[in-house]
Amino acid sequence: MISANLSAIFYLISGVLFILALRGLSSPETSRQGNFFGILGMIIAISVTFLSIGNFSSGFIYVLIFLLFGGSIGAFIAYRIPMTAMPELVAGFHSLVGLAAVFVAISAFLNPEAFNLGSKGNIKLGSLIEMSIGAAVGAITFSGSIIAFLKLQGIMSGSPITFKGQHPLNALILISIIVLIYLLCSIQSSNLFWILLAISFLIGFLLIIPIGGADMPVVISMLNSYSGWAAAGIGFTLENTALIITGALVGSSGAILSYIMCKGMNRSFFNVILGGFGATDQNSSSKSQEQRPVKSGNADDAAFLMKNASSVIIVPGYGMAVAQAQHALREMVDTLKKNDIKVSYAIHPVAGRMPGHMNVLLAEANVPYDEVFELEEINNDFANADVAFVIGANDVTNPVAKTDPQSPIYGMPVLDVEKCKSVLFVKRSLSPGYAGIDNDLFYKENTLMLFADAKKMTEDITKNL
Repeated sequence: MISANLSAIFYLISGVLFILALRGLSSPETSRQGNFFGILGMIIAISVTFLSIGNFSSGFIYVLIFLLFGGSIGAFIAYRIPMTAMPELVAGFHSLVGLAAVFVAISAFLNPEAFNLGSKGNIKLGSLIEMSIGAAVGAITFSGSIIAFLKLQGIMSGSPITFKGQHPLNALILISIIVLIYLLCSIQSSNLFWILLAISFLIGFLLIIPIGGADMPVVISMLNSYSGWAAAGIGFTLENTALIITGALVGSSGAILSYIMCKGMNRSFFNVILGGFGATDQNSSSKSQEQRPVKSGNADDAAFLMKNASSVIIVPGYGMAVAQAQHALREMVDTLKKNDIKVSYAIHPVAGRMPGHMNVLLAEANVPYDEVFELEEINNDFANADVAFVIGANDVTNPVAKTDPQSPIYGMPVLDVEKCKSVLFVKRSLSPGYAGIDNDLFYKENTLMLFADAKKMTEDITKNL
C-alpha cells in the first residue's frame, strides 16, 4: 500500500500532466502531444488509486474487474464511432460522469464510515455540503446529457420544446435545490437526500429541452463543464486530490470554452447556464422555398469557375462530416494548388455539432494548419476571393443572422460568403440547417447550388479539374 504523502505527490504530478494536456489540446499542432500527456496523467492517477487500496484480496479485485469491464466497453465504442457521431459520444460520456458522481454521493451518504465522513445521521458538515452539491450537479449533468444525446442522435426533435411558465418553474426548482441542501445539512434526513436527487434529475431535463439545435455545440461544452464540477465536488467528499484537480480543470475549461462560443454566437452566457435560450420562432423565413428560384449546376460548372479563380475559400460544415468528404476535399485542394490557385479554409466557431469538429476532420485529412483560419481571421477576405466553396455548412453562412431580428440565429456572427464573386454551395437539397430555418444564401445571384452528396460532388469536381 502506498503512503498518503506519496499518493499526494503522484496525484500532483498527474494534475500537472492534465494541465499540460489542456495546453497541448488548445492548438492542432500540439494536440497529439496534449493527448499523450493526458493519457500519461490518467495512467499515473489510476495506478496510484490501485496502490492506495489496502485490501488487495477483495477491493483490488472488484476495482480491477469493473475497470476492465467499463474500459473495454468504452474502447470498443470509441473505436467504432464515426466522426459524425462524436458529439453524441461526448454527450453520452458526460452523462456517465454525472451518474458516477451521483453513485459515489449515494454510497458516501448511506455508508459515511467507509469514507471517514462520520456516522450515518452525523456526517461532517463540510463533507455533506460537498456531497450534496456534487450529487445535484451530477444528476443535472446526467439528465441534461441524455436529452442532448437524444437531440443529436435524432431520436428527439432538435427544435426547442417550450411551455408556459417554463422559466419560473426552472427558477423555483433551482431555489428548491438550494433550500433542500440547507435542510439536508441541518437534519440529515435520507428522504431529503432522495428528493434532492429527484428534482436535480428533473431540472437537468428542463434546462436542455428548450434549447434549439443551432445552439447544441454550446450545450455540449457547458455539460462538459458541469461534469467537471460534479467530479470536483465528489473529489472534496472523498478527499481525493486527483479528482479535485481534474474536475476543476474540466469544469473551468468547459466554462471558458462555453463563454468563447457564446461570444461567437452572440448568446448570453447566463442564458446558457439557466437554459431556455435559442427558443425563438424557427419559422421566420419570409418566403417559402418553392416560391424562390435557385441556380443549380454540376461538377463541370464548379470546375470551370475554380479553374478561372485566383483564390478559393473552403467553408466546411456538418454535411462534409456526414459524407466523410474531408479526404476528397483535400485531393481537390491539392489539384487547385497545382494550378497556382490560393486556397484557404474558413472555420466558424460552431461549425458542426461540437467545438473543434471541423478542425479535427481537416486534421484527419492532413490539411496544413496554416491554411485553416477562424471566422475573425478570414471574414474580411471573402470580399476579395473569387470563389467560396461551401461544403455542407448551412446556418453559419446564413445572411439572415444579420438582417432578420425574428430569426433564432439573429446576431450570431456568420461567415460573409455572400461577398465572394461566386459561391458554390454543395448540399443534397434546399432543406434547412440544424436551426430549422431557410438559408437566404441559396437564392443569391452569385450562388450556384450543387445538389449532390458532398463526397461524390467533390470527387467529380477533382476529375474535371
